[in-house]
Amino acid sequence: MLAAGHEKAQGEEDAEIVIINSCTVRQKAEEKAVGKAGNMIAAKKIVGMMGCAVKRMGADIFKRLPKLDFAVGPRRFGLIPHVIDEIAKTGRKGLLEVGDDEIPIGLDAHPDTQRAGTTGSFQSYVTILIGCDNRCSYCIVPDVRGHEYSRPAREVVAEIRALAERGVREVCLLGQSVLRYGMRNKAWDEQDAPSPGGYTEAFPRLLEAVASIPGIERIRFTSAHPKGCTDELIRVYRTFPQVCRHLHLPVQSGSDRVLAEMGRHYTRAEYLAATKKLRDFDPEFALTTDVIVGYPGETEADFEETRTLMEEAGFDNAFVFKYSPRPGTRSAALPDDVPTVEKERRDQVLLADQEARGQRNNDRLVGTVREVMVEGPSKRNKNRWSGRDSGNRIVVWDVAANEECRMKNGALRIGTLVKVKITEAHPQILLGELV
Repeated sequence: MLAAGHEKAQGEEDAEIVIINSCTVRQKAEEKAVGKAGNMIAAKKIVGMMGCAVKRMGADIFKRLPKLDFAVGPRRFGLIPHVIDEIAKTGRKGLLEVGDDEIPIGLDAHPDTQRAGTTGSFQSYVTILIGCDNRCSYCIVPDVRGHEYSRPAREVVAEIRALAERGVREVCLLGQSVLRYGMRNKAWDEQDAPSPGGYTEAFPRLLEAVASIPGIERIRFTSAHPKGCTDELIRVYRTFPQVCRHLHLPVQSGSDRVLAEMGRHYTRAEYLAATKKLRDFDPEFALTTDVIVGYPGETEADFEETRTLMEEAGFDNAFVFKYSPRPGTRSAALPDDVPTVEKERRDQVLLADQEARGQRNNDRLVGTVREVMVEGPSKRNKNRWSGRDSGNRIVVWDVAANEECRMKNGALRIGTLVKVKITEAHPQILLGELV
């Protein structure tokens, strides 16, 4: 949009064009996007929607939102500037661009777009894989985002190099199942440099290339699958300190029966073997996960197996979701037979377990020194600053109480690395003092 001559608005109030990015992984997310669009339509000149909800609803989106100007699917967002230009020239409304293209339009961003889109932040997300081929029974993502497509490594590295030149110090590589990068389509070709470290798997090889870019001090990625926790991935963690020691590894259930019903393609034992491999490499390695409660047919025994798996894995954090049937998925044909009140109970039990687990995990870190990337002052207390360690744990320290250290090290700057000694632990946060 910036490269096409538009200017970024300060907020909703002064915007003439509003584009709403939508999610459809759960019904509530879709309803929020549609509701927001409805509110915006009454106040703005041009309102469009992009993303997965558009793909799922197709032309029906204009039945829900008759005055919506345009709708663009998740693989067509690169066409948005052209769509808006068409609306401005012709006054046409209701333009729909969904498409079934194998190669997404817009991921191979022009360098000018990259430069214009970098807003001065030290962090940036970089999409490396779009779509999914896993076909879990409850998930609509393969239907709305299509088959896996891995961006060419040359494009990804060029984009991150441009971001680093603009001051980005931390990148997060995105993919629905990011460890499958390069498995479906060839992400490296003859023009790409060979791996100095001898990596043969595409994703570790990409991490090696990104870690070699001057200025990139931290590399994160999400989301993962236990089958991707290979020896080469562990070797990347061991070799490159820029690769953060944190992995978001969705488990969804601890019951082999439910995992098979879900089509997750691993057993409880295989999942725990993956977590053990990471923790054997580094006992402080941070693991987070996603869990679904109330999947059709989930018994109390199944739920207890999930509880015990979460305790054995020792997760640092967990995102718990109550099962929500999505149209067209295999599980939508099953009876949604776990009562809402029971889903809520199981949700609260797991959250309480995780609160206690998070406290125990963080208590072990009291007295240790963490390397933290500075994110800035706290919104609640300007005398406190915060950042994240390599394990993605939030660390907060009191600047006013560390004046002598601050004088020695110079003013704190967002995007720099500092060392913080942990003095106090809470389930979701660590408190400390600058070293």
